[in-house]
Amino acid sequence: MTRLERTGLLGRAGRLGTGIGWRPEIADAVERMPGIDWVEAVAENLCPGHLPESLLRLRERGVTVVPHGVSLGLGGADRPDEARLTALAERAEALGSPLVTEHIAFVRAGGPLTASPLLEAGHLLPVPRTRDALDVLCENVRIAQAALPVPLAVENIAALISWPGEEMTEGQFLYDLVDRTGVRLLIDVANLHTNHVNRGEDPAKALDELPVEAIAYVHVAGGFERDGVWHDSHAHPVPRPVLDILADLASRVTPPGVLLERDDNFPEAGELEREVDAIRETLVRATGGQEAASSSPDGAGGAGDTGGSGSAGDASASDTVPARQRVALAQAALLSALVAGTPVPEGFDRVRLGVQARALAAKRADIVAKVAPELPEILASDYRPAFLAYAQGHPMGGGYRRDALDFAEHLLLAGRPQDADARRALREWWLERSGPAPRSQRPAARLARVTRRVLLRH
Repeated sequence: MTRLERTGLLGRAGRLGTGIGWRPEIADAVERMPGIDWVEAVAENLCPGHLPESLLRLRERGVTVVPHGVSLGLGGADRPDEARLTALAERAEALGSPLVTEHIAFVRAGGPLTASPLLEAGHLLPVPRTRDALDVLCENVRIAQAALPVPLAVENIAALISWPGEEMTEGQFLYDLVDRTGVRLLIDVANLHTNHVNRGEDPAKALDELPVEAIAYVHVAGGFERDGVWHDSHAHPVPRPVLDILADLASRVTPPGVLLERDDNFPEAGELEREVDAIRETLVRATGGQEAASSSPDGAGGAGDTGGSGSAGDASASDTVPARQRVALAQAALLSALVAGTPVPEGFDRVRLGVQARALAAKRADIVAKVAPELPEILASDYRPAFLAYAQGHPMGGGYRRDALDFAEHLLLAGRPQDADARRALREWWLERSGPAPRSQRPAARLARVTRRVLLRH
């Protein structure tokens, strides 16, 4: 079966239309927004047995809900975690979704493949466009496809940094990925713009090379430029260059769905509606009035048929072991430089890696403040500088909630904050959330109990 035939089968998910990213902060505005056909929700923020009432009401009205994963790390050296795949599948079934989406990225590195500590990036990092990385990604995608009850689409990501020694362009990399796995694509035009500014990559060339007939839907988002670097913030209005790339894509193939992403700094509802209207107007102009209609793979432009079965060049599970080890070492060295202060791997731009490291620390501080809002309340203006200083020598290894507890423990053991009332409040917060672990747990629980007793004495 050729690639075009496979993507044609996956095209049964059909037309999505115009959508917006659902977030709790704008749930009411999304429910009242006219003309919204579908929404996308971050999968990790949903519990299948306790879905938000807002999403349930949207579903009752016939609005499609798509879970969008951010933590699977399909581009990482390890095989996808079975528990994370199960959780993603449960969310798709609970929401009655026609597909699920994830990213072409790695989010953690280290561990057994490198005999080093497992590090968490707390963010999506780019995969090197090499044959090794492609072999690993293809196998990981196939594992995910087998575990999920609906089709999978994967998203191109924005990047501040470039890998040295890359062997393919982004379009070529995505083309081969689709050809070998039949996976669908979530194309983020804001990310194409980001990579144009940060890595000098031509969005038009990327669209020329990638298989546009495999597109499941499209993301549109805003960002900002500082000192020649574009930050894909999802917290600013969509700029004209991003809409221009959307128009270019829509002139080649009518996307089945287009969605506005906004993750922070939310404007009033009218401004969100105007951004969605600008997306609609861009599509209407580019498609001659056929906004976000379902595309036909046979008539779509783009990469064309290779005539192969999709198996040529595929690596078996045993064949990917050496590739996984090579990718693991490269990713661990990069992530360690970004979050643990180890030397910059050869070939990387040191200045740009510094920008990326600061961006990771800033995002980490922002998310910890969201999952543990009491910390910035207790520490006030000291929170951010204290956390950024802590992050320089303490890589995240167990998720953001664990990160918040470790940060508080670090401050308390150092006798901080200096204000006695604030220190007392921080100690009470930490004690309430880090109670003694059961004896059956691993030996680290003993250290936690000892630390707890030390803090109680202080």
